[in-house]
Amino acid sequence: MPAQPPAGFAGEQLGRFVAASAWDAVPANVRHEGKRSLLNFMGCALGVARTPPIEMALRVLLPVSGKDTVTVIGRPERLDPFGAAFLNAVGANLLDYDDTHLRTVIHPTAPVAPAVLALAEQRGLPGQAVLHAFILGAEVECRIGNAVSPGHYARGWHITSTCGVFGSAAASAKLLGLDAQQAWHALGIAASQSAGLVENLPNGAKNVSVGNAARNGLFAALLAEQGYTAAPAAIEGVLGWARAMGDTPDMREIVGDLGERWEVLSNTYKPYPCGIVFHTVIDACIALRTRHALAAADIADVTVSGSQLLLDRGDRPATNSRDARVSIPHCAAVALLTGAAGLAQFDDPAVSDPAVAALRGRIKAALDPTLPIGAATVAVRTTDGRSLHMTVPHAKGSTERPLSDAEIGDKARDLARHGAFSGDIEAIIQAAWRIDALTTIGPLMAMLAELPPA
Repeated sequence: MPAQPPAGFAGEQLGRFVAASAWDAVPANVRHEGKRSLLNFMGCALGVARTPPIEMALRVLLPVSGKDTVTVIGRPERLDPFGAAFLNAVGANLLDYDDTHLRTVIHPTAPVAPAVLALAEQRGLPGQAVLHAFILGAEVECRIGNAVSPGHYARGWHITSTCGVFGSAAASAKLLGLDAQQAWHALGIAASQSAGLVENLPNGAKNVSVGNAARNGLFAALLAEQGYTAAPAAIEGVLGWARAMGDTPDMREIVGDLGERWEVLSNTYKPYPCGIVFHTVIDACIALRTRHALAAADIADVTVSGSQLLLDRGDRPATNSRDARVSIPHCAAVALLTGAAGLAQFDDPAVSDPAVAALRGRIKAALDPTLPIGAATVAVRTTDGRSLHMTVPHAKGSTERPLSDAEIGDKARDLARHGAFSGDIEAIIQAAWRIDALTTIGPLMAMLAELPPA
């Protein structure tokens, strides 16, 4: 039986928790998982630093940026902390390769780490404070997400963005040294800045809402520092955030066992740059291809079966790289055709490859209500009449089959190569693993910046 939460408003209790949290009380395994999350984030942002969406956003932000500037990951340009938080969050989320809290499908790090890093770089704060604040922010966003799941997401709210703003606000409040009441108000202010739509997942507007979550959470904490206030029940009140966006929150999920149950321990890291619900599909296709030495010419047709969530997210064609990352036919086609589902398999050349397109046309999706969310079955009918099946209950990268530290490091290296990053990725990886020993975050941020041409 879970512990009953103490009486009081959700924001009040979370504010006390954030303000009172001591570094020594954060378990070693929680600290280590926080480092894994941050390293994964850095790799994802480096992988897209030169892409058109980042260039377009820079063209908007540079002319309006303030003079006190911080690092844009993988770029020579610098922006004020609001702009950098926004753009680094967009970058981290752009490839659909960022970490995932499976219960809520929140990507915890993209909305939180950019605000923390921008604020810490601006103020010369140490790496231990960064890691501590990040862990607390991730805890707050995922707990609030737990309290309104699954109905919140099902109603069309992009939960990474809508809950991410709370994580950014909590983490920023911790870095600013806000007291319990100020942190409470920061969360209430964040509640009025929560937005993001599932309808926009295949489009750039999705990344905009993730960027806004990082920026708006930082803004909320800075406003609270100056004395701005919010309603006591801004999160759970009758006209508060949760009910306005569709759900009566489970308060035990928000405040039960604070400091004892840590949500970052449920974080997962993607081996494939696409929606998390497609990973078991890819695993099954790669396994069938390997086990039966399948070639494209051997495949008559393919049926991918899974939960309603799998079909809702991915029963769609792929015409570009964004579509491909949320397309069942594309994920299955590249895995069956190439035996891989890496960055190259989701770039535009792969999407327009005639061989991939031809195989996509032979793949259909079907509902299997007996399969839990996350699981998938792939059935291949071969041209010589064989019927081949594979069911994968848990994807590679899940809590049941987690990526190792070495695999997360390799992923960061691969992303740096993909993004044509000219900096020292090995030094970045080493610094990320010892971030809590850095006297200031500045040297790590300098390594993450792309130096301008000589």
